[in-house]
Amino acid sequence: MNRTALITGASRGIGRGIAVELAKRGWDLLVNYVSNEAAARGTIQECQVAAEQQGHRISAVCFRADVGDCRDREALLAEAKGRFARLDLLVNNAGIAPSTRTDLLEASEESFDRVMRTNVKGPYFLTQAVARWMIERLEELAVRETYRPKIVTVTSISAYTASTNRGEYCMAKAALSMLTPLYATRLADHGIQVFEIRPGIIATDMTDPVKQKYDHLIAEGLTPIRRWGQPEDVARAVAAIADDYLPFSTGEVVNVDGGFHLRRL
Repeated sequence: MNRTALITGASRGIGRGIAVELAKRGWDLLVNYVSNEAAARGTIQECQVAAEQQGHRISAVCFRADVGDCRDREALLAEAKGRFARLDLLVNNAGIAPSTRTDLLEASEESFDRVMRTNVKGPYFLTQAVARWMIERLEELAVRETYRPKIVTVTSISAYTASTNRGEYCMAKAALSMLTPLYATRLADHGIQVFEIRPGIIATDMTDPVKQKYDHLIAEGLTPIRRWGQPEDVARAVAAIADDYLPFSTGEVVNVDGGFHLRRL
């Protein structure tokens, strides 16, 4: 039986990279998206090709759900339960940026609420629902020895880096960062490991509008590793966790940022 993963926000960028990397390793996948069905189907196609090239046969499907909406989260979980006997991995990747970059003194409550709803409320309560299901499955003796479920949340260096023209995004990522220690503590007795992946400057649709700015900063040494991060860099970190290469760890933050987090003189 293939291992199974639910990945939110996986139609493009980092989420797609994670899905493809897991497909290469023979995982069955539920790919969540909220608006771009064509892109999500593109992710599924890429996953199928990647799996076949490695000699795997997988099931990979996409499902539309807004993780910030309670009814959509319930439908997403119902879809996962209908397709999988159990869930081995939840990847909280869905996230949005403000519609416009606005100075902190001019930012609107509407934008703040929109970003918080998707980036904080959604993963918080989806993790709660998935954790309950994982615990139910663990309580069945037949799977206790072979079932090692994991939860991974993708945050950002914006969790601790001030960007005054997108304050709501920084606030959301800082709040989201607390999800991992909370759930890691709560779920440790059940054998469920919880991790945070903290990407740096990654080449995605979200960062494309500021590409010129970061090309210059990276060339000047903003990060010790002087290149853009790629979705595949984040995906490999998730895969290491998924493949149980950190069996004696939980609550850890894995920086995938080219060394940005280092303080240098």
